[in-house]
Amino acid sequence: MKLIFLGPPGAGKGTQAARLESNHNLRQLSTGDMLRAAVAAETEIGLKAKDIMARGDLVPDEVVVGIISDRIEDSDCSDGFILDGFPRNIAQAEALDAMLSDKGMTLDTVLELKVDHNKLLERIRIRSAQTEGGPRDDDNEEALAHRLKVYEEQTAPVSEYYAQKGLVKHVDGMQDMDTVTEDIVEILGL
Repeated sequence: MKLIFLGPPGAGKGTQAARLESNHNLRQLSTGDMLRAAVAAETEIGLKAKDIMARGDLVPDEVVVGIISDRIEDSDCSDGFILDGFPRNIAQAEALDAMLSDKGMTLDTVLELKVDHNKLLERIRIRSAQTEGGPRDDDNEEALAHRLKVYEEQTAPVSEYYAQKGLVKHVDGMQDMDTVTEDIVEILGL
């Protein structure tokens, strides 16, 4: 099973992907982790990424897609994978689709966790007030509001891109974590 998890920051994508990974042998793939691993392994694409990162530049989409391409061929992805945090825009979605097509693969489902942005901001307020030693630098209302704005402008259109292909399934991400997990498992038929 080949999946993409979509949803704004704080929607619970990482938590739900980790649960599927541990309970259903689907590999959760984080582009950041894959970039670091490719650099450490000194793969051809990892060496390209290393030079780019050393200059302080953002790694181009084609390099990220190349790293994903290499990673999904590893044996631990043979039962499937979950892309969490990628693609972040339409260009990345198109590049991902082309790469999968070249491999004779297709996505099975794009799962979108739907959340109320105002309630997410309230969660951050509460968590920030309760965090011992103060919140992380990016764990505040202003940072989340900015990240939500960027998500709406750049990543939310990816949902419509995949909806036109009939791949998107929605889950109410405002439910408790266990109910969200149950809904996801039911949607995926696991």
